[in-house]
Amino acid sequence: MRERYFDNAATTPVDPRVLEEMLPYFADDFGNSESIHSFGQKAHAAVEQARERVATLLGAEDPSQVVFTSGSTESCNWVIRLFESGSISPFEHSAVREPALAKGFTVLENESWNLSEPSPRGRGQGEGLLAVMSVNNETGAILHPPESSSRLLCDATQALGKIPVHLADFTAFSAHKLYGPKGIGGLCLLEPVDEPSQRGGQQEFGLRAGTLNVPGIVGFGAACAIAEQEMEADYTTALELRQTVVKSLEPLSDWQANDGPNQSPFILSLSFAGVEGESLVIDLDAKGFATSAGAACSSRSTEPSHVLVALRLEESLRRGTVRISFGRFNTPESAADLGLNLLLSVQKLRTMR
Repeated sequence: MRERYFDNAATTPVDPRVLEEMLPYFADDFGNSESIHSFGQKAHAAVEQARERVATLLGAEDPSQVVFTSGSTESCNWVIRLFESGSISPFEHSAVREPALAKGFTVLENESWNLSEPSPRGRGQGEGLLAVMSVNNETGAILHPPESSSRLLCDATQALGKIPVHLADFTAFSAHKLYGPKGIGGLCLLEPVDEPSQRGGQQEFGLRAGTLNVPGIVGFGAACAIAEQEMEADYTTALELRQTVVKSLEPLSDWQANDGPNQSPFILSLSFAGVEGESLVIDLDAKGFATSAGAACSSRSTEPSHVLVALRLEESLRRGTVRISFGRFNTPESAADLGLNLLLSVQKLRTMR
C-alpha cells in the first residue's frame, strides 16, 4: 500500500495522472521524435512541451537549456568528465563521489554546510569544478556551496519538485524522485559545453545521441507540471508527517534525529544506539512499512556511510541509522502507525542484544 511506503528518497511511485499522460506514447502516438512525418512531429511536440514544463519548474530562462538524459547519474558523470580538476563536498551521492574520486578530485573538509546561508554567485570562471548537492539524500540537509571561482555542479535530485532549486552552472535531476518514471532525467546547462554526453546522432541539440524515450520524457514533464501546482502542499504534508513520527519516539532514550536548521522535511535520518539499522528496516518491512538504512544505491555495501562518517557520528549511532522519506501518498494515520511500530521495533531489538 502506497501510504505505508516511506522510502520515497529511493524512488517515488508514479502518480496516476503522470501515467495517464504517458500511456498514449506507448501505443497510438509511438513515433520517433526525430522523424519529419506526422507521427514523428506529434512525438516531437510532446517532447518540447515536456521540456518547457521541466524548465518552468527549474526556473530556467530558456527550455533549450534542459537536455534530457537517463537521469542524474548520467548527468553528473557527463559534467565531471568535462573537467580535469575539481572538488566535491564530503556529502555527495556516489553518482558524483565515485567519478570525481576516479579523476582525482579533492573532497572538501567537513564544514557546517547545512548551517550556512547561500552566498551570491555569478557564473564560475575558473577551470575547475565544484560539486555541492542541493539536498543530501541520506539526511535531508540543505547544502549551500562556499564561495568559489570554480564552475558549480549541483545535484538537485532530492530538491526538484520539493523545494525551490537554485540553478548552478550545471544542475542534474531525475524524474523518479518526483512521481515520474524511472530512467529519465536531465541536465540544465547555463553555459554551452563542447563535449556531448554520447555521440551517434543529433538528438538533444547534438549533445546526447540516441532515440528519445518519448513516454518517459512526457511523464517527466507531467510530473513537473503537477509539482509546480502542488509543491507547497506536498511540503506542508511532509513537515506534518515528519513531526508525527518524531513525536512518536519521545518515550525512547539514546537516539537522535540527524537534523540541521536548513532541512528538507521529506527526509528524516534517525540513529538509535543499541540496534542495527538493517535489522530495523527488516523488522519494519515485516510489519508492512518500507524504509531504508541509507541510500538505495549503497544498500548492498558493508562499508559505513561516508555521509554519516563526515558528520562524525559515533559508530554505535551510525550503525543504528534508518532513513524515513515522506511522499505525496503517505497519510497522517500511516505516519502515526510507522512511528509507533518503529518505537516497538527499537525496544524489541534492544532486548535481543
